Amino acid sequence: MTITSPYGFTAAGVRAGLKSRGKDLALVYNTGPLKHAAAVFTTNTFAAAPVLWSRQVISDGRADAVVLNSGGANACTGPAGFQDTHTTAEQVAEALSAAGQDVSATDVLVCSTGLIGERLNMDALLPGVEAAAAALSAEETPGWDAAHAIMTTDTVPKTIAVENEAGTFRIGGMAKGAGMLAPGMATMLAVITTDAVISQPDLDAALREAVRVSFNRADSDGCMSTNDTVIAMASGAHPNADQAGVDLEEFQTLLTEVCMNLAESLINDAEGHRHVIRVTVTNAPSEEDAETAARAVARSNLFKTAIYGRDPNWGRILSAVGTTDVAFDPAQVSVSVNGVWVCRNGGIGEDRSLVDFPPGAQVEVVIDLAAGEAEATILTNDLTHDYVHENAAYST
Repeated sequence: MTITSPYGFTAAGVRAGLKSRGKDLALVYNTGPLKHAAAVFTTNTFAAAPVLWSRQVISDGRADAVVLNSGGANACTGPAGFQDTHTTAEQVAEALSAAGQDVSATDVLVCSTGLIGERLNMDALLPGVEAAAAALSAEETPGWDAAHAIMTTDTVPKTIAVENEAGTFRIGGMAKGAGMLAPGMATMLAVITTDAVISQPDLDAALREAVRVSFNRADSDGCMSTNDTVIAMASGAHPNADQAGVDLEEFQTLLTEVCMNLAESLINDAEGHRHVIRVTVTNAPSEEDAETAARAVARSNLFKTAIYGRDPNWGRILSAVGTTDVAFDPAQVSVSVNGVWVCRNGGIGEDRSLVDFPPGAQVEVVIDLAAGEAEATILTNDLTHDYVHENAAYST
């Protein structure tokens, strides 16, 4: 169940030598007949060279291939770093064209992940591109290899594939990310493939909506990356595909399911975490307000450390919600932690000692604002000693 599960896609993951060990370069190729693509990128002002390049590539709604490397972000590397990205795309196009595929560098998306502020080792990367192009396959194992190749501090690869009930299209996906996870579009690198017959504008609209309620609601540590990219490519190659076009509502539902699964897998693998936390705000004036309030709690270090200590400190939850501009009556707000309403109507609720934190179980926080009918959920995790240790030593 990988990105090669949809028809019309091949992939590979190889070791180029950009990292001290393991696979570190992935390639995904859309064999067509459609070459539609859409992407959502980081809004960080210090966008990495691959983001700047890929924004240009995707502007016409077409992409034939995407190459991804771990072992270096190629961010804050200036004109030389941008040229490295351009050269990488040219190498992909040359390698694929030599194999009989007519591919232009301007149709090759590039993604990088790793340490910011260092040039990539092009003497290793470019031969890696050649090796990946030679290893391309539609089998499942190369799809897993690609998912392994984009990992940095991830402990497990993250992949999924689904098919609609009628068996007329599939959607596959892979993602990487375990830290520096905060929305500003997506929160990490992800590639999504589909063999549905879908127009580029419809693919773009569906991707943006799916990202809005999935990746953009996964917030591990409040730190936005310079390289965040989510790419969707459509081949239209499913043998049972409706050539008149996909049912857009059904496609949206399944694409969102894929994105939410990948987003949850990122939080489940967050650096140093002990608890995965779902912060849900209900009965808010609007969905935007619900998201704002939930995110304020999810980004509170006091709240996150309390959960690490298995302490249902609801005062920290109320304090975080109170910093927002969401309209509500403080005397009407209630909070539950793992099903125990520890706060009722802005005051003391059930005994907090009743809250159980089962090992390995998610922590469910519900904040009832009693101010409307909208709700939203933010996925996050606790803040631990292990997270501090891992990130204190990241570049050394």
